[in-house]
Amino acid sequence: MARAAKVKSNGRGGFDQTFNALDKVLRNEAGQTTELDYTEQSSWMLFLKYLDDLERQREDEAELKGEAWSPIIDDEHRWGAWAAPKTASGAFDHDRALTGDDLIAYVTDELWPYLQGFKRRASGSDTIEYKIGEVFAEIRPKFLSGYSLREALELIDGLSFGSQNQKHELSSLYEDKIKRMGNAGRNGGEYYTPRPLIRAMIKVVDPKIGERVYDGACGSAGFLCEAYDYMRPQAATTADRETLQKRTFVGKEKKSLAYVIAIMNMILHGIDTPNVLHANTLAQNVMDLQERDRFDVVLANPPFGGGERAEVQQNFPIRSGETAYLFLQHFMRSLRAGGRAAVVIKNTFLSNTDQAATALRKELLETCDLHTVLDMPGGTFQGAGVKTVVLFFEKGRPTQRTWFYQLNPGRNLGKTNALNDADMAEFVEMQATFEPGPKSWVIETADVDRETWDLSVKNPNAPEAAELRSPEAILDEIAALDAESARVLERVRALL
Repeated sequence: MARAAKVKSNGRGGFDQTFNALDKVLRNEAGQTTELDYTEQSSWMLFLKYLDDLERQREDEAELKGEAWSPIIDDEHRWGAWAAPKTASGAFDHDRALTGDDLIAYVTDELWPYLQGFKRRASGSDTIEYKIGEVFAEIRPKFLSGYSLREALELIDGLSFGSQNQKHELSSLYEDKIKRMGNAGRNGGEYYTPRPLIRAMIKVVDPKIGERVYDGACGSAGFLCEAYDYMRPQAATTADRETLQKRTFVGKEKKSLAYVIAIMNMILHGIDTPNVLHANTLAQNVMDLQERDRFDVVLANPPFGGGERAEVQQNFPIRSGETAYLFLQHFMRSLRAGGRAAVVIKNTFLSNTDQAATALRKELLETCDLHTVLDMPGGTFQGAGVKTVVLFFEKGRPTQRTWFYQLNPGRNLGKTNALNDADMAEFVEMQATFEPGPKSWVIETADVDRETWDLSVKNPNAPEAAELRSPEAILDEIAALDAESARVLERVRALL
């Protein structure tokens, strides 16, 4: 029987070794073919191991308080009963551990139906039981070899979620997996937004304890996780921490794999019962939104393109096949009066002349204060051939003027030269006072054309491009350089 290598997993190095070993197992498994598969299959095993550690922690806490304790997962299906049975001394019991076809049959025919049943048995959608049922209703075990699955389970069992530091290290590694998945192809790319950009957006919007934060296209929940990390130091009391955990973050995600990854990502960041809904945000008519449906802060990078169907477009006053335009309308109407948003969108939105883009820019300027536009350089989103801008706006008052900032990190961004926090520092600092500079400028709304509502990114402070030389001048310079090279070679020969 194949047995997992013993990997010491205390600290980032040990966790890193475990994740690398797990990826190797998954790559060698016939049922796994892409980074998306690796992340999906890692996620359900990590989720069950996390639940087991959480149950042990809560059992210990109840015992110390002298309180009764009832486990979420029953004894027969707990991690220690099938995934990682132990001997009396605490060592892994290979004699009792299922493997091969027996393990595959147990997971497929017994474990999965039991876990899916939690959705039906849960007392409400905001419970961990409901999330268990949803997660295991959305994904399937893809292992074909019970020996590969056994090896993977033993590796996962070596991980510990006991402390906040351990959760932090594991969340960092999980983010790495999401990033690799995002770079693996177009579908995965929808799930990953560069974290330095997200952190800069959050600093500008500055969410506070007591405010509700929303992402209706949450993907892997990067915005919600980073917002939680940003807000956590503000939680000075037990009530604050409970507010952060249970009443602050709301996400929606349409795609099954992204939904599962979002749940796991938020859990690893410290949110025990993530309020992420598996739903198509655009299926809701925006004119039906009530005050209870609105939020204080919106942070999002909605998907673009998509070609939404006619029945979906009917949910919006400005109809368009462009998914991002529909999401922008949803976000504008999901904000409370005084609510703040930061939304990534293609830079062509600012200048497109089609009726939908023009009408949407008009509505944005008339109903919201579009106070900042951040123009991102090409290569910000790996694998995406489009340029983007970030729209920062506040709901409830019309735009008087808009501060533009054109980010220029001084290098070409790419897979081996990604955006970093230092690249964003000047923007965050200057945005606080809308400071003018060579990369920033202001457009007065009164000067915007009322027919086109064009907001094109045209930096008036940028140096004018040098005049293009004529072909004759270029050829003359080449000839001169060739002649100089010939003279140098002649002098070298004379010295030989």
